[in-house]
Amino acid sequence: MGAVSLRPITQRNLKECISLKVAENQKKFVASNVLSLAEAFVNPTYHPLGIYDSEAHYQANPPMVGFTMYELIDAVGFILRLMIDEKYQRRGYGRAAMIEVIRRLKLHPEVERIATSHEWENEAAARLYGSLGFVDWKHELRIEAYSGERYLILQKDDH
Repeated sequence: MGAVSLRPITQRNLKECISLKVAENQKKFVASNVLSLAEAFVNPTYHPLGIYDSEAHYQANPPMVGFTMYELIDAVGFILRLMIDEKYQRRGYGRAAMIEVIRRLKLHPEVERIATSHEWENEAAARLYGSLGFVDWKHELRIEAYSGERYLILQKDDH
């Protein structure tokens, strides 16, 4: 697995995005794509994207392998969602998608910091984000309703 391409969620790929599923033991860690898309519909700072294998670009309709969504707010590019369909897990798509989202966020001149979060029990996310240079973020920006999440910031040296 080399790289991924990220494409907007449109009327054409909406059903495919909604049909993506994580493994049963991961469902407690990931919001449904339907919920994420509904949130993006009413919040213009959210950017939902389908994840595709960039090697499959030669196909007329390459399969969507996952979904990601980020937010641009208060000089922070916040990666809100990352999910890879269970059929495509353990192939490097999650890591490749994070690298691509980080690259895109760095292109926004208003983004001073890149952050994300995950449920405390989600050890796979903790390993992935740690390997990409994210560290614990002590902040006052998020409301208490999200206290079950661990917030991470990309180290300045990596940004």
